[in-house]
Amino acid sequence: MLTLSKNVKVLPQKTALIEIEHLDQDLYHHFNDKFHLDSALSRSIVSFQDNKTREVYRWYKFKEAFSASLVEYLLEKYKIVSGTILDPFAGSGTALFAAIAKGINADGIELLPTGQQIINTKKILALEFTKDDFNILKRWVFEHPWKKSELRIPLNELRITKGAYPEQTKEAIEKYLCAYEQVNKRVRTVLRFVLLCILESVSYTRKDGQYLRWDYRSGRRQGKKPFNKGTILSFEKATCDKIDEIVFDLQTRGKQKALFTSKHPHGTINLYSGSCLDILPTIPTGMYDAIVTSPPYCNRYDYTRTYALELALQGISELELVHLRQQMLSCTVENRAKDLLRINPQWRKAITVADHQELLQSILKYLDDQKAQGMLNNNGIPRMVRGYFYEMACVVAECARVMKPNALLFMVNDNVRYAGAGISVDMILSNIAEKLGFHVENILILPTGKGNSSQQMGEYGRKLLRKCVYVWRKI
Repeated sequence: MLTLSKNVKVLPQKTALIEIEHLDQDLYHHFNDKFHLDSALSRSIVSFQDNKTREVYRWYKFKEAFSASLVEYLLEKYKIVSGTILDPFAGSGTALFAAIAKGINADGIELLPTGQQIINTKKILALEFTKDDFNILKRWVFEHPWKKSELRIPLNELRITKGAYPEQTKEAIEKYLCAYEQVNKRVRTVLRFVLLCILESVSYTRKDGQYLRWDYRSGRRQGKKPFNKGTILSFEKATCDKIDEIVFDLQTRGKQKALFTSKHPHGTINLYSGSCLDILPTIPTGMYDAIVTSPPYCNRYDYTRTYALELALQGISELELVHLRQQMLSCTVENRAKDLLRINPQWRKAITVADHQELLQSILKYLDDQKAQGMLNNNGIPRMVRGYFYEMACVVAECARVMKPNALLFMVNDNVRYAGAGISVDMILSNIAEKLGFHVENILILPTGKGNSSQQMGEYGRKLLRKCVYVWRKI
């Protein structure tokens, strides 16, 4: 009886997965001539890895970023040499700064205060920093003014960041916060950015996608096996090394006011702070010559947790953290469903297009059924996947509206897999884009795919997932 009961559950699951696979193959045939293996697209160029060796871009390790090299490659390959680009998920501003170095103006939209601070600090270093400011910055390496401070500004903490630093480090941070109040606003902004850059390296934590991993030395119990992150830098070494790196990069560039060297006159950067779902509808129609972006992936990563140290430093409260999490594009299981038509009644067409995307609807039905049977490791997965694609449909519609005719959109994204169902994000979004004002030029495939989780492989076998750059042209 027990075996029969188990089989009754398994057979519908297999049937549903076969149906999803057939619909996926149908869509693959539809896009067959659009897929191109691009040997220039390595894993490092479409991730932060390539930025690690690039002056300026290496200052803050924004792991979810793509590289400046990718932006340069796409702009050159598709001959985009002037005008204005948009990145609706600006992150740390890689697309923006790579564009202005080519003489192209750039607008960005960024929700998280961390990304906003990174972008605004680089703008100050690029456009406003003076020789005197530069000299003050260098003196901090040699004089360590925070050590002389008898006053401290208490470090803002969140529940998920409490106890993140050795006590001596926490005290040094609080003295540093007090000491930099004595310098001018420009230098203060840069010194605060330096602190933002080193928080992880001086803490007991390490960013690990969905959450912060805690070193066993913190005293926090996390998982069965104690985690050792390796060397935890002293505050003095981490701070001085980071200032030295910034100073070195600026000196290498030749002069402080020319942060991004270029053969062209520099473009300008304009940053909108907030969610692209709120800001895109306020932008006039037909503004942009290209869009270069990488939205959050549909992979359960919670940026409000992985960047919790930075957000706490920036004074974010518990309530504000929850609000930020809900404002994000649905990419984590804690995202609640958004009332998209209340945000913008003009999105009814985009929602209808998502309603009629056959592969997407088959996947959503399968995930709902798996949830009903208690087969998912988190019941928020169906809601997250549904929210992700419906919100992205609205973003795609807005992107089409704000672009000029024949303008190109470049998007980096990953395919994902849940409960054994491969989700071809590239084809689903491209199919939605076709119905919302775009022609799919290419779907550029990386030579090396991405493996799925060990849990997925254990239950459903290994399956490489495509990692792609979509190239869509506004009709």
